[in-house]
Amino acid sequence: MNTLTKTTLFVLLAVMANLTSGQAWWNKEWAARKPITVDTGKTGTEISEPVGTALVLLRLHQGNFNFGAAKEDGSDLRFVAEDDKTVLEHQIEKWDPLMNEAFVWVKVPDIKAGSQAKFWLYSGVEGDKIEEGPDPKSTYDAETVLVYHFIAATPVDATKNGNNATSGGTPSEGSLIGPGMRLLGNTAIKIPASATLQQAAGQPLTISAWVKSTTLSDKGVLFDWTDAANRLQIGFNAGVPYVEIKDGSGTQKSAPGEPVAASVWKHIAVVATNASTTLYVDGKEYAKVDAPVPALTTGATLGADNDGKNGVVGEMDEFEISKAARGAGWVNFSYLSQTGNDASTKLIVPGEEEGSGGGGHSAALEHIMLFGDIAKNMMFDGWMVVFFCSIMAVVSWSVALKKFFYLNKIKKGSDEFIRQWKHMSSDLTALDHSDASSVSSLGGTASTKIQKLMRQSPLYHIYHIGSEEIRHRMEDKKKKFNGLSLRSIQAIKASLDSGLTHEVHRMNSGLIYLTISIAGGPYVGLLGTVMGVMITFAVIAKSGNVEVNSIAPGIASALLATVAGLLVAIPALFLYSYINSRIKDAISDMNLFIDEFITKMAEFYPPSNEGGVPVRRMEVREDA
Repeated sequence: MNTLTKTTLFVLLAVMANLTSGQAWWNKEWAARKPITVDTGKTGTEISEPVGTALVLLRLHQGNFNFGAAKEDGSDLRFVAEDDKTVLEHQIEKWDPLMNEAFVWVKVPDIKAGSQAKFWLYSGVEGDKIEEGPDPKSTYDAETVLVYHFIAATPVDATKNGNNATSGGTPSEGSLIGPGMRLLGNTAIKIPASATLQQAAGQPLTISAWVKSTTLSDKGVLFDWTDAANRLQIGFNAGVPYVEIKDGSGTQKSAPGEPVAASVWKHIAVVATNASTTLYVDGKEYAKVDAPVPALTTGATLGADNDGKNGVVGEMDEFEISKAARGAGWVNFSYLSQTGNDASTKLIVPGEEEGSGGGGHSAALEHIMLFGDIAKNMMFDGWMVVFFCSIMAVVSWSVALKKFFYLNKIKKGSDEFIRQWKHMSSDLTALDHSDASSVSSLGGTASTKIQKLMRQSPLYHIYHIGSEEIRHRMEDKKKKFNGLSLRSIQAIKASLDSGLTHEVHRMNSGLIYLTISIAGGPYVGLLGTVMGVMITFAVIAKSGNVEVNSIAPGIASALLATVAGLLVAIPALFLYSYINSRIKDAISDMNLFIDEFITKMAEFYPPSNEGGVPVRRMEVREDA
């Protein structure tokens, strides 16, 4: 078995393995699944910095999800990693089957920059029995200490830490991501002190929120965390975002930048390390303060300052506090994935749903699996037939691939040779037939690279044969060269025809394997079917059981042998017809070239004893 055959066999085995593993189904009780792709590369929304583990917001609606096939409360939703084994934590913020709208947060590990990550959304469990899913509060990592979705008037913490607010405001049903909170300038949402919220001096911290300011007042505080002489404050001065840090050494405030527009949603994030605090607006660095966050042990105020005044007027959504310094890629991903614009839809891409109505498999996969069930009843003789058919298929496809690449090389080389031949065929005597380099380069017009390409062409080989025949007749030392006689031309044409025959044999070599597959495949398959049917009826006659259930499996497995034979013959037939037509075209080109070469040769080297004079009279030196 040659190298190409081994390679083809390896590829076939890899494809079969991919069909069996890549189509695996996490749990057959779930009737449908949908691939979700997170694309941070050039085909999606490009993110150049690593993201790490992050929350992916899925905006489900009638256009990308079948709410009718899922449970009324969405309790059958499951998210599974690309390996179809690892269940991912998720949290449903809003589920409205009447309006066909849902917002779901999924924890996806290790999102890389400039790449794609895929996971599966499973839904549609029949009946009332359903496996208990992961704890929704586990969706957030241990560093995330507080998350408000603003589902209720008094915000409730979506993490395990229970940092619920003690006062609230006016909810907004149609916010950026489901429900939100209206800010009236004096909307003071009090966040009580807790062990998980307590902040040590210089401890990493990340705070993020979506804000829409409808009134750009001189001072609009969004978040105020004051503890005696220490303070962390985030807000807007006439629409200019700022972060302010106060400790024992004084007060530092971020430098002003471009103001934000009114009535436009903005993603605000503050990331603090042990050396500095950075303010991000819409995923990009906006300003920086060269100071860490001081020690803060008291409660905080959201939507106004610590006194409940000077707050932002507008709306707020998705407020989050983490005891970690999130990276720039994480901040940018949070903004891009949650904004809901074109960048978001290119970053988070739901695919086509697979499977429906129970069973947990697509129609194509069910069809393939049916062949597996049939094969279970196949006897040893049937498997031998399938084995031989597989060998024939691998060999014939290997030959076809090898021949395909070979004919492509011939085509490229012939095209280049014809192009070069047209330039020098007007004067065949320009060739010095006694000089091999002149013949190979077609009189010096073809470079070394072009000569290498032309060597793949049978026309080039035939041309060399003709030139060699002319050289033999020019190297007669006893007399001067006086052209080519009719006998010489006929002899040269015979040599060219011999070269043509050699090239034809070379192009046709190996095609016998395709013809064997075409003719033998169906007969080998039919032999397996006849033997299988014969054995099936023999077993029935011996057992006396003539029920359909006892006959059908054996007949079906016997017919599988014929299917195997046809799967060998049909592709081989198409491949042979295609390759044969290309070989006929190449042979036609060689015949035309031989006729043209003989004509040019007779024109430029006419015999002088027939009344003609050679176009260029050449003499062979006696000392040659």
